[in-house]
Amino acid sequence: MTDDLFRHAASKSTPQGPLADRMRPDNLDTLVGQDHLIGEQGPLRRLLSLGELPSMILWGPPGVGKTTLARVIAGTVSAELSTLSAVMAGVRDIRAVIEMAERSWAEHRRRTILFVDEIHRFNKAQQDALLPHVENGRVTLIGATTENPSFEVNGALLSRTRVFVLNSISARDLERVIERALSAPEGLGARGLSIEADAAKAIAKHSDGDARRALNALEVAADLASQSSSLTIDTATIEAALQHKTLLYDKSGDAHYDVVSAFIKSMRGSDPDAAVYWMTRMLEAGEEPRFVIRRMVIFASEDVGNADPRALGVATDALHAFALVGMPEGGLILAQAATYLACAPKSNASYRAYLAAREEVKNHGARPVPPRLKNAPTAFAKELGHAKGYRYPHDYEGHYVAESYLPSGLEDHRYYEPSNSGYERTLGERLAHWRGLKSRSSAPRDGS
Repeated sequence: MTDDLFRHAASKSTPQGPLADRMRPDNLDTLVGQDHLIGEQGPLRRLLSLGELPSMILWGPPGVGKTTLARVIAGTVSAELSTLSAVMAGVRDIRAVIEMAERSWAEHRRRTILFVDEIHRFNKAQQDALLPHVENGRVTLIGATTENPSFEVNGALLSRTRVFVLNSISARDLERVIERALSAPEGLGARGLSIEADAAKAIAKHSDGDARRALNALEVAADLASQSSSLTIDTATIEAALQHKTLLYDKSGDAHYDVVSAFIKSMRGSDPDAAVYWMTRMLEAGEEPRFVIRRMVIFASEDVGNADPRALGVATDALHAFALVGMPEGGLILAQAATYLACAPKSNASYRAYLAAREEVKNHGARPVPPRLKNAPTAFAKELGHAKGYRYPHDYEGHYVAESYLPSGLEDHRYYEPSNSGYERTLGERLAHWRGLKSRSSAPRDGS
């Protein structure tokens, strides 16, 4: 179950191996996509430069380099690297790694890193068996997971590790990976191939932040190009490699924003057919699905708002559900959310309220909090008059007391004006009642 990934012979891929394996980076400088961790000022790079190696959890989506990073870390600090698959390994395998680590330290004074892939699949007994050896330093743990470690790794083990979040690799960084694979001797350099800019963009978009997927697609495309005696990989070759039509979408950037605009305007115009069409156009062209969901979350507040308070929940539920399912089935989740938002009653009243309040703050600065609204946690605060005169709404009929909660000079200012659409009609009637009570009230003003 265990194998030493650091030994030179084992760490080198065979020339016949998959391109993604041959192109694995072997040092921090050739890794792409995680500058927040391994850039010049990245915390992980700084730790390694000091010779420090804490146990850690690498959390991120598939194909972002968790296994590769573990191998690079081991090479950087000259440590042995043993791996376990949480799916296959048991307590006996953990003990075998510990025995090997103890021998390595006793005989060679060499540290051992235990890399546990899919550590979220370790059960409690396996995690408990590992815990004392992480505590006493017999091994340094590097766990890899696509799941939130706060939920999947027990608290005792998690408290003894540092969690580093790996991000999906950007399209630009994936294009760099593709360019390097085409020129590197260990990659496709010997074939003398080149790739059109649009074709590289198509692979990057299709790969959804996954370098392994990008390199697999490039390898198929390179084989197809060779079969046709072409030295240039074009968009047609990529389409054949992906068996997936690359739609005109983002060659210059304008097409991208045009389709996004059409999607949002279709939902705003209450046309679910157009909304799901433009959404599908984006997804089929390789748009990052989370980008589409983020636009729907924003739309739920900006264009639906309190006309249907459930809309924001539908959009955020789609975000969580998509994280669980992924593509291609995740497209069903996005379609449900998009059609719901398109059919929901519309109001931008809360959006306009925010803009008006922001304008007020920008133009007139931070007005002082009225004394009666201030917190009074101490006797001294009470002596200063904090909370004096504050009336607790739950002590009054209807859980409402006519009072102004805005700063002095803005007491009667209104930012939120509900529309007559959907549930906001009810909110408007409620507010009109409260505002009527307030206008008839003789509630004292601050300073009077």
